[in-house]
Amino acid sequence: MDIKIERMLVQKEAKDYPMASRIRERGGGIPVVFEHSEMGSEREWKETLPEVGKQTLELISFKGEFLKPCPGTKEYICCGYQILNIGTNCPLDCSYCILQAYFIENYMRIFVNLEAKLNVIAHIIDTQEENIFRIGTGEFTDSLALDPLTGWSEVLVSFISKRKNAVLEFKTKTDQIRGLLNTPTREGIIISWSLNSPSIAAREERGAPSLRKRLEAARQCQQEGFVVGLHFDPLIEHPSWRKEYVKTLELLDKYLDPRRIIWVSLGSFRFMPSLKPIVRKRHPRTCIFDGEFVIGLDGKMRYFKPIRMEMYGFMREKLEQWYKDLGLYLCMESDEVWKKSMGWSPGTSKGLSEYLDKRVLQFFGAPGD
Repeated sequence: MDIKIERMLVQKEAKDYPMASRIRERGGGIPVVFEHSEMGSEREWKETLPEVGKQTLELISFKGEFLKPCPGTKEYICCGYQILNIGTNCPLDCSYCILQAYFIENYMRIFVNLEAKLNVIAHIIDTQEENIFRIGTGEFTDSLALDPLTGWSEVLVSFISKRKNAVLEFKTKTDQIRGLLNTPTREGIIISWSLNSPSIAAREERGAPSLRKRLEAARQCQQEGFVVGLHFDPLIEHPSWRKEYVKTLELLDKYLDPRRIIWVSLGSFRFMPSLKPIVRKRHPRTCIFDGEFVIGLDGKMRYFKPIRMEMYGFMREKLEQWYKDLGLYLCMESDEVWKKSMGWSPGTSKGLSEYLDKRVLQFFGAPGD
């Protein structure tokens, strides 16, 4: 995929970090606008610039916490994931992306002080040796879309491989795997792909490589010794959705070795009510709101429960026909939905966390091994 960046903004606190220099160098001829002290506040600075969008990349020094638990919600079973904040937004433009409602700005931000904060993250992980940290970078951005510029893989693979009680998941819709393939270790690294049906991928995931290209990249990663994960989230109800998702599952059988898949998540399309008018304006031809929705316990709009259970049950049946031990799990669902669609339930968020921790031990061994 081609990364189309028309302009790079550099916050004054960010310009001296090594990652900022690396990005500017790799960016080649991308025009750079530096913030200067005399420009006043950041807001005033932005107001002096032409309209910014997804073709704009801003390099900033992040003031918040780099490692935080997934917010989840107490009303549904959560997996106990840890989020590593590396940036916000991405060059892809998926119609259903919830980040459109999360962030006022739609331009991309890179936290170039990440390397300077790795010692803080290391202290958190290393002082809790009894815990397994399942960490991901794909919550607020695509984990690999900007990797050719940022070198996230170069920085983070080396860091995680030294931690015996942590794994790092790069979650992506892209085929930007060269940086990962060039790293010397595979220990503790999971590369996961977000997948959908062919029609949804083509219509609603603007800018993303095709499913075939994603799975070709996943196959190459497996061949190079990496563990792979898959995420069918969001599952979207659309015409002939059963036949459509079967087409994707047939591609899995063609490209991937199921024995090297650590887990497969299933989640249904859900969204904050504030997202709908944003999507209608930015993606007027979308089909994602064509289903029947109800307000869930977390305040998000969800498909009616019978629809969700039907989709989960169908996907579970087809995936288990392919391979029985895929580490299937549901994202943000109730105990009832688990039991009726999956045939079992972890019962609680703690139970799901323990289930996924066991998958980590199965693929990477116990800490200290």
